[in-house]
Amino acid sequence: MIRLESIGKQNGKQLIFVEASAGLQRGEKAGLVGPNGAGKTTLFRMISGQEQPDEGQVSVDRGVTIGYFSQDVGETSGRSAAVEVMEGAGPIGALTAEMAELEAAMADPDRADEMDAIIERYGDVQHQFQELDGYSLDARAREVLDGLGFSQEMMDGDVGALSGGWKMRVALAKILLMRPDVLLLDEPSNHLDLESLIWLENFLKTYDGAILMTSHDREFMNRIVNKIVEIDAGALTSYTGDYDFYEQQRAIADKNQQAQFERQQAMLAKEIAFIERFKARASHAAQVQSRVKKLDKIDRVEMPKRRQTVAFEFRPAPRSGEDVALLKSIDKAYGSKTIYSGLDFHVRRRERWCILGVNGAGKSTLLKLVAKSAEPDAGSVAIGPSVKMGYFAQHAMDLLDGDRTVVQSLEDSFPQAGQSALRTLAGCFGFSGDEIEKKCRVLSGGEKARLVMAKLLYDPPNFLVLDEPTNHLDITTKEMLITALSQYEGTMLFVSHDRHFLAALSNRVLELTPEGVHTYGGGYTEYVQSTGQEAPGLHS
Repeated sequence: MIRLESIGKQNGKQLIFVEASAGLQRGEKAGLVGPNGAGKTTLFRMISGQEQPDEGQVSVDRGVTIGYFSQDVGETSGRSAAVEVMEGAGPIGALTAEMAELEAAMADPDRADEMDAIIERYGDVQHQFQELDGYSLDARAREVLDGLGFSQEMMDGDVGALSGGWKMRVALAKILLMRPDVLLLDEPSNHLDLESLIWLENFLKTYDGAILMTSHDREFMNRIVNKIVEIDAGALTSYTGDYDFYEQQRAIADKNQQAQFERQQAMLAKEIAFIERFKARASHAAQVQSRVKKLDKIDRVEMPKRRQTVAFEFRPAPRSGEDVALLKSIDKAYGSKTIYSGLDFHVRRRERWCILGVNGAGKSTLLKLVAKSAEPDAGSVAIGPSVKMGYFAQHAMDLLDGDRTVVQSLEDSFPQAGQSALRTLAGCFGFSGDEIEKKCRVLSGGEKARLVMAKLLYDPPNFLVLDEPTNHLDITTKEMLITALSQYEGTMLFVSHDRHFLAALSNRVLELTPEGVHTYGGGYTEYVQSTGQEAPGLHS
């Protein structure tokens, strides 16, 4: 269906692909993995025809349709979200837009003299629309938007008024409504809450086309893919199975390669020692010459490529009192929308609360109240004695000084720390080599999130309040963070849509629902077992 044959690609001085080959067959669902900057987006752009390889070829079978969702969403406005999504369905979308314009024209008294022509054109457009089964398209578009978390009001509102994250969802809905033969999905799980993520997971699991996708959410990938294509050092390697199986196979292959490398190095050392010892002796000239030729012919085994992962170890956090946070009789509303009415919530030392709730249930608001970055309308928020709080919020990334480099930003926060300690810290959070000299203004969302997290955890507070801490983090950094936080001895209150993160770190669940607040004594895994659902807004 899609074949990449001996492709080569270079961006500036960087070699992205060297004689790389892979394929995607009909019905295959493949995950594309590799370190940041390995060339995942470049590969998508070559398959979709937006870029060409320098060498080799990308071939797509005749008649195969491709839908490509990327993180680069253009500006859109002037249409409703529903109409914008239907635009992706070809002529029906255009007819829908024209019908909306003609309906506005019919209601415009200034155009009364054109009314006969407008009504006639409207009849023609409506007939074409019916012929193409357009009325069911509107229902299908709304079904996809509903799955991705849109209210009816948002579906009918101007798409231009939506935030960047919601515009991403519109772009994703557009591709899903197309139902192409091949879906290319570049991080579709970003910007989704847990309910939308699970809806998308179920949609893709039953999708009858082929899928090639990247995702930083390993649980999401595990449930969808049956093949992994890895990009590493310019090569493409395919593994059959899900992400967990790929990791196991990769570890076994690395171990075998390391053993082969060490055996060969030992053999080479012996041969070289013999040559060095006897090269000056005429009596051994033939043997020396024979061994030199033998060495020249040997295929050298390379050392396995090291994944750059640095373990982060917490300094011990100072001990807090038993009562960490106490919220009593909290009322909170935004305009006419009541978020909380009489909320009571108690956080004790070493509890790790994850907060679950549908969009708009008040998850981030609760964190803001605890962090004192928002005030309740009524009631009280008390933070316990000896509590040192660290608050990670999405807007924290906007507060970085764009003119400072990564290392300067760390120095500003920790003037007493030595250079080597700060460089190690930067390395733990994925900044290696020259990357620590990057200015903050050029950092990606993921890099900014990693830098803010590094600052938060270097001198650890004993109470961590985290709002979607894994947004933008790649799987490797996320694993490092989970490992580090599982050894953390302080108290945690967090919101996350990453089920692996939720299951690994929570020991309490606070569920916010329209019917009220529910607490669960176990963590997220126990919550799923006891409720039979993975999120408050969905029932399995």
